[in-house]
Amino acid sequence: MLPSAHQAPPAGNVRYEQAADGSLCAHLAGVWCLQGPHPEVSPPPDWAGVGGLRFACAELGDWDSRLLVFLDRLCREARAAGVPVALDGLPPGAVRMLHLAAAIPEHESPASQAQTSIAALGQRALGTARAAREMVGFVGEIALGLARLLTGRAQIRWRDVGQVIVSCGPDAFPIVTMISFLVGLILAFVGAIQLRMFGAEIFVADLVGIGIVREMGAIMVGVVMAGRTGAAFAAQLGTMQVNEEIDAFQTMGVAPVDFLVLPRLLGLTLMMPFLCVYANLMGVLGGLFVGVTMLDLGVMEYYIQTKAAVGVNDLAVGLVLSFVFGILVAFSGCYRGMRCGRSSADVGRATTASVVTSIVMLVIATAAITVLCDILGV
Repeated sequence: MLPSAHQAPPAGNVRYEQAADGSLCAHLAGVWCLQGPHPEVSPPPDWAGVGGLRFACAELGDWDSRLLVFLDRLCREARAAGVPVALDGLPPGAVRMLHLAAAIPEHESPASQAQTSIAALGQRALGTARAAREMVGFVGEIALGLARLLTGRAQIRWRDVGQVIVSCGPDAFPIVTMISFLVGLILAFVGAIQLRMFGAEIFVADLVGIGIVREMGAIMVGVVMAGRTGAAFAAQLGTMQVNEEIDAFQTMGVAPVDFLVLPRLLGLTLMMPFLCVYANLMGVLGGLFVGVTMLDLGVMEYYIQTKAAVGVNDLAVGLVLSFVFGILVAFSGCYRGMRCGRSSADVGRATTASVVTSIVMLVIATAAITVLCDILGV
């Protein structure tokens, strides 16, 4: 008896047949669509002793992602048990989609990533060694790029250097002004509370002047530029990595370090000392504001005391710090961006890592330079 024209198509089902050669054949039949009835799916037999998995689709009707989900799960179970899978019997479209799904690794939850402490420690050590090796390699690439620049062979556009200077300099003045002024104000306020008990309010000028000019001005500018410009460098280069623009540069014979890294490195390094001097001025003005409004000090009195306390050595130390900070922030942002992965999540991780790396390097460099200055008596 022929089926009625209005009769619903048969629901999807699968049955397993053990072949003489030990392979397992999964016969797919019916309709496997999300809008249709739920397929009748029975669990596969024990994988022990199965020599392979193949498919037969002679009775398969319409299908969509419901069939793909089932096939993907079944193939993963078979491969996990060490059973080879042959996809020849499936529709060509399903085969292509399964290959595409297998090309993307499955996201593992934190619980599935839990390992023994020794294995985790070993993996962390290997990851640290690999990251250190990549960082040293990137330093070498930058050194070669600077050598090409000095010999006039670098593929660099000076217009890009000018754009980076504008982005790192004038565009950063508002945030540097606010942060530096407030830091100077806070230092003066904290010092005034203690010095007022001894009637030595005038030495607030010494505290603010030396602290800002020698250390805090450069440090605050470094932190601000790490969060503002270093992160921007990482995001820009990371996005170019995702879009395969950096690969295109290499294909065209253009060195990415020369074209992308050197302009950012030069622009930020050149602007950091100027930003440091400006931050010093704003920090001293913040201290002056507290001295005049809270401590009843005169403007000229505060200025003379600051001039007597702050020496050329203090200014030189601050400028050296800012110069080093500019190199470190630009290096961190460009390194994380150039080593970014191929997804939007990798861009976010690279941006976060650039800020963390920059701040850690700033703290280490500050400690090293401070100890060095103490040894040299500067």
